[in-house]
Amino acid sequence: MSQLDRGAAFAAPADRRIAILAMLAAVTIYGTNFAISRHAIVNGLTPLDLTALRFATAGLVLAPLFWRAGIADCAGIGWGKGLVLTLMSGVPMTFLMMLGLSMAPAAHGASIGPGTVTTIGVIGGIVLFGIKPSRFVIAGIATVLAGLACIAIAAGISGSPTMLLGDLCFLGVGLLWGGYPLMLQVWKVDALKATTVLSVISALVFLPFYILAGYGATIAAAPLWLVVFHAFNQGILNMIIGLWLWGFAVGRIGATVTGRFPPLIPVIGTLSAIPLLGEWPVPLQWAGVALIVGGLMLTTRK
Repeated sequence: MSQLDRGAAFAAPADRRIAILAMLAAVTIYGTNFAISRHAIVNGLTPLDLTALRFATAGLVLAPLFWRAGIADCAGIGWGKGLVLTLMSGVPMTFLMMLGLSMAPAAHGASIGPGTVTTIGVIGGIVLFGIKPSRFVIAGIATVLAGLACIAIAAGISGSPTMLLGDLCFLGVGLLWGGYPLMLQVWKVDALKATTVLSVISALVFLPFYILAGYGATIAAAPLWLVVFHAFNQGILNMIIGLWLWGFAVGRIGATVTGRFPPLIPVIGTLSAIPLLGEWPVPLQWAGVALIVGGLMLTTRK
């Protein structure tokens, strides 16, 4: 157990309750975002629109922090590392997720992404840090892979190459996203600072292309309330508040306890897609989601 986890084990009951509520709020934000983003796409906004709203909002809000931390050395982490982190959790990852949501059900994104992230995290832990996985972790990863296979088979049975392509986008999201926390650990970069850097760089790189290429017509024609809502959801809730809630909880109850909450993301993502989108998974898809959730739970055992 780390020093942080040992200290968190003696947290006051009130602090523990608040931290648990913070984690529940964080996984709810991340889980429901799959359904909310797909709802936006099927109702007129494009993957490029949602990507632009995410980084325009987060980049604008976090720009003062980036400025104070220092532009010359990319907020103290270096431009090389900043660009790598932006590749892993900035525009490429976000656009892949939104593109996948334009072609496949939200439940697929909520399951394939976190499942792949966990798998990459375990493999990276072995390769980079020499961590020997427990039998629960090995069993959990095998279960996650079985769940991913079920979802892929369901897409194949449906005869929809578009759905299969969307699932491949979610796999790409997981591969990029899974490497992000590993690099934060290797380079010892604070999570909020990393978010600040990748948000500002993404905004500076992507928004000029988005505007000059004329892709903003959809947003310009959309109702103002819709644009404001998705800007807040993408840029504030998912990029800033969700991350802060997660970090707050880790500081109060430790990484060991907070690590048990991510399996709720596929559950929340799948269930929220039913009322928002009317997407009821077929039995094989339910089996895939259940296997991924079960696998994630196994990997988070002590």
